[in-house]
Amino acid sequence: MSFDDIIDRRGTHCAKWDMMEPTYGVSPDDGLAMWVADMDFAAPQCIVDALQARVDHGMFGYFGDDSAYRGAIRWWMKERHGWDIDTDWIFTTHGLVNGAAMCIDTYTQPGDGVVMFTPIYHAFARVINAADRRVVECQMALNDGRYELDFDAWDAQLDGSEKLLILCSPHNPGGRVWTQAELEGVAAFAKRHDLIIVSDEIHHDLVMPGNTHIPMARIDGVADRLVMMSATTKTFSIAGAHVGNVIIQDADLRARFAKRMGALGLSPNAFGLFMATAAYSPEGAAWVDDVMDYIAGNARIFDAGVNAIPGLKAMPLEATYLSWVDFAGTGMDRAEITRRIEKDARIATNYGPTFGKGGETFMRFNIATQRSRVEEAVKRLTAAFGDLQ
Repeated sequence: MSFDDIIDRRGTHCAKWDMMEPTYGVSPDDGLAMWVADMDFAAPQCIVDALQARVDHGMFGYFGDDSAYRGAIRWWMKERHGWDIDTDWIFTTHGLVNGAAMCIDTYTQPGDGVVMFTPIYHAFARVINAADRRVVECQMALNDGRYELDFDAWDAQLDGSEKLLILCSPHNPGGRVWTQAELEGVAAFAKRHDLIIVSDEIHHDLVMPGNTHIPMARIDGVADRLVMMSATTKTFSIAGAHVGNVIIQDADLRARFAKRMGALGLSPNAFGLFMATAAYSPEGAAWVDDVMDYIAGNARIFDAGVNAIPGLKAMPLEATYLSWVDFAGTGMDRAEITRRIEKDARIATNYGPTFGKGGETFMRFNIATQRSRVEEAVKRLTAAFGDLQ
């Protein structure tokens, strides 16, 4: 199947398409769903085949012997990211929002501060607040349309009550791939403030050509305060599998996490394990390379179209399939920007303020969809803001 082939997801219990009218008032009949971060592409055939084998077998009992699953994770991290792991470092959570929530529950107490470099993925603040911890927003500097880490400002901001740092690497929503020096700066910052680092690297396979992701675990001197999180779900268009990898090298951090997992009685979904094992394979790797070439083409088209509209600016995309567009130059208030996108352009997209400080003038667009839809989105936005031409 070509990435250009449109798959009708309406009426399939698809959050991205079936929930956009209740959420945004945009009908799936003539609207474009560019909000929820899941692809509109069919999963790789190797994953479909693995699930079909289970269906054909007709037995859906408890999963046993996860050595192939753990081995696949170890192979992928070594082959794709140059990172050697031991299989006994791996925990399986119900996705990485659950993984982050587990880390907050394990390593902090009510009232403790959890640091995030904002704007950042909105679900983290939700689980921090729900756990009665404090969201500590360290706003990134925006220089020449690119986010930078402002450690001097943040050193002055923290008061010692913070216990945990959630890092988004690559960054969502800004699409930054952090450099070696920047990651070393994060490690030094965490050490100065005695913070455990939870590095959310769910987008680490979704890197644009010409950029290289560096796992936080490859930074020297950070292992004793680091929890790594990755997943197959974003990479392989299987978000509904709700399966994530929490990988912890340090024995003390690992023991504490294992104790909380046991206390909560958590165990993985068998279908997610079958899917992840199939994904982390040479066939899966070839599919990722192909899909990222396609998404890079989408990014070129979307960015060129958006940047041609006076007052709009798409942040250069180094990773992810999420375009972060600044509407500040329009001079419009949020209500007017939202009205034009939802009512005139009939596009459902994520609101920038939900990502925290620094997101006030932005909207996030998911471009992991068929090219014809990306081209249509550009046409609609150009028309919706046509009076600015």
